[in-house]
Amino acid sequence: MPSREPNTPPPAPYISPTESPAEATAKAVGAGILFGILFGAANAYLGLRAGLTISTSIPVAVMTVALFRTLRVGGVRSSVLEANLSQTVGSASSSVASGVIFTLPALFLWGFDTSFIQITILAMSGGLLGVLFMIPLRPYLIVREHDTLPYPEGTACAEVLKASQAGGARARLVFLGLGIGALLKGMTGWIRAVPDALQVGVPFLKKAQLGSDVSAALPGVGYILGPRIATVMVGGSLLSWMVIIPILATWGTGRPAPLYPETVLPLDDMAPDLLWTRYIRYIGAGAVAMAGVLTLLRSVPLMVESFRFGAQQLRERLAAEPGVPTLPRTELDLPLRVVGVGAVAIFAVLALVPLAFSSIEIAMGRAVAALLVVVFAFFFVTVSSRIVGLVGVTANPTSGMTIATLLGTSSIFLLLGWTNDGGKVAALTVGAVVAIAASIAGDTSQDLKTGFLLGATPRRQQIGELVGVLTSAAFVAITVLLLARAYGFGGEELPAPQAMLMRLVIDGVLARSLPWTLVAIGAGIAIVIELCRIPSLPFAVGVYLPVSTMLPVFLGGLLRLGLERQATTDAERLTRRDRGVLLGSGLVGGEGLIGVVIAGAAGWAVSRGQTPWSFGYAWAGAAADWLALSLYVALLVFFWRGVVRTNRPG
Repeated sequence: MPSREPNTPPPAPYISPTESPAEATAKAVGAGILFGILFGAANAYLGLRAGLTISTSIPVAVMTVALFRTLRVGGVRSSVLEANLSQTVGSASSSVASGVIFTLPALFLWGFDTSFIQITILAMSGGLLGVLFMIPLRPYLIVREHDTLPYPEGTACAEVLKASQAGGARARLVFLGLGIGALLKGMTGWIRAVPDALQVGVPFLKKAQLGSDVSAALPGVGYILGPRIATVMVGGSLLSWMVIIPILATWGTGRPAPLYPETVLPLDDMAPDLLWTRYIRYIGAGAVAMAGVLTLLRSVPLMVESFRFGAQQLRERLAAEPGVPTLPRTELDLPLRVVGVGAVAIFAVLALVPLAFSSIEIAMGRAVAALLVVVFAFFFVTVSSRIVGLVGVTANPTSGMTIATLLGTSSIFLLLGWTNDGGKVAALTVGAVVAIAASIAGDTSQDLKTGFLLGATPRRQQIGELVGVLTSAAFVAITVLLLARAYGFGGEELPAPQAMLMRLVIDGVLARSLPWTLVAIGAGIAIVIELCRIPSLPFAVGVYLPVSTMLPVFLGGLLRLGLERQATTDAERLTRRDRGVLLGSGLVGGEGLIGVVIAGAAGWAVSRGQTPWSFGYAWAGAAADWLALSLYVALLVFFWRGVVRTNRPG
């Protein structure tokens, strides 16, 4: 697409280019690293449990402002650009976590050993490529296209930072959510004083089951997603647990032979959870895969346009680089030579360091894998950066891009004869690096939009993104290893749905081991849902995940619907939405952080040959479930009252 001038001139930034307030201070970078580590670990836990993550830019920004007020020395007030730099550094961790936990846990599911160093190298490689490839696109996607690419999360974060300069009630909501989320997870997951899940059978439907996890994070996620997406997701889950499982159970009545892929138990002898494990997950995997492909296909025109546009702007940038006149502070990017040198260095690390692609024994194989990483990453970073400008990070089809990468890589490996375990692992790691790059590119784009509106220095933000990637990658790797040791992946606590899907995609191409009938049923469900003009990807995720995970998400969506409908003015409705998002983000962060702490404590106990300690809820006897239900109702009431309480400014 040819370049063009914007329809309207760029808006005046909040901070003038002629001003030079404090920005990349040690305080800002340090706070960003701290919050990035915390929310990166929390998002890793959430993604492995629920198959989705949340954007952390706004909660990190709010918490940064609160921290800076607390640390104010001598009456010196921190600038809004310091807070923006901090959230830029901190929010990078969530994107790194998303790419890692959606792919690399498949290594554990295959039974392969992986190391802290390997996960960290792959995470850093993907994150750095995503940031570097976004640098030459900023002047065009963020500045020149400012009127056609709104970048919703970036714009919202800019408004939050402006408003947060005037009051601290927003930060109190985040910290309150952190405390409540941590307390509830500690009670259910650590000391186990109350049950962590509630289950009830459904009359007249054989083996149908409803249930809910006693979780603070999941209603928070539902509030952030909103009632429409939350309803679609629970609809998919209800299809599995209220329709498909009863159909399987009824059809299997009196049939003594097991149904493939089960080889031992007949359907009559299988509990609902086992039916879900042996059959529904394959149907759900087919639905998610097809929904990802449909989402990607729907984005093809935009992808082609985005790539052509990005390539055109890159050529213009290369031609204009020599002799560029002095630019104002708000237009200074990192030099293109940094992009080139950085990309070559990452290629060299992946190709020459055996640890990166440790499953490929020959150097030529590692070089091919590294080249595929760079090519796919460059393409999908360009695509992702533009798509999130229109639809936001939450609607970015990163899963579809990852599936496309895995299909392309696996097909090439199949042609080259690399179909053994080493080929599977290499294909997955290529997909992991590309997934991280595409994810971080979307986050970087939103952060640069925030900086554009506030008057930040792009070069400093880009350096901040690189710092955020480098500092969070190791802690995300530690989190994944701790959770793997404590719980394992693919089970009830951490089903790791996206990683399960990526494993199935690679197996389907290289090992040809899928029960294709079940996968085809799931694919057909996704197609029908798409034809009904219902978002197929969230519905498919609901089909794949347990109803006990989706029901609390639905309750969070209902909370938001009720709170916003009860509002009498548009201003009150927006205030409630904002407060609920901050409180929900805190709940997610608190539960995720305690989940990681519990995993660390359990792993430490197991390594010493001990059983992890817990108080247990036997003391409550038959009233344990009622106690858990009462606690959960109290949480929902607390959420409602916390959002409605608007008598304080901020």
